[in-house]
Amino acid sequence: MRWLPNLLTVIRILLTPFIIRDILDGHCTVALPFALVAGASDALDGYLARWLDAESRLGAWLDPLADKALLTGMYFSFGISGLTPMWLAWLVFARDVLILTLVGAGLVLTSLRDFPPSIWGKISTVIQIGVSLVILSGCNGIDLGTRLTPVGVAFVAGAAVWSGLHYLVRAFLVLRYTRQKV
Repeated sequence: MRWLPNLLTVIRILLTPFIIRDILDGHCTVALPFALVAGASDALDGYLARWLDAESRLGAWLDPLADKALLTGMYFSFGISGLTPMWLAWLVFARDVLILTLVGAGLVLTSLRDFPPSIWGKISTVIQIGVSLVILSGCNGIDLGTRLTPVGVAFVAGAAVWSGLHYLVRAFLVLRYTRQKV
């Protein structure tokens, strides 16, 4: 059973192109259940990894990459489809590029090899998943989703900026600390 968390992450990766295709094709009714499964798998894989004592280096790398592929793909699809402003997709993408750049710099400039997510990064991911489900609900004709989408856009933007800044400050502090130890 130790393989189950990584299997859930792989399932999320495999669902991503289908969700994106369905959003771009205007089939939000089809995309919504896949997005629900993908969002649930994100919460469940981490929980199961801890519960089964099955945390692995592979899972630590795959999980955030799966999240970034899913969420960046969904937000670009929302922007292209006119469900959200395109700038939101670029903001989500820029945050992810910043995080990946900081990890790359950390690998090159320090001896660190573990880059755990921050609480603000986790909160931003949860907000992005939740708002994506609201957006999909809205384009499925559920009135509550349509009314909440502008608020959701603001929450996603705010969380992306805040968590991106938090990762940046944390990276500079870690770099300064590791330089002082040398």
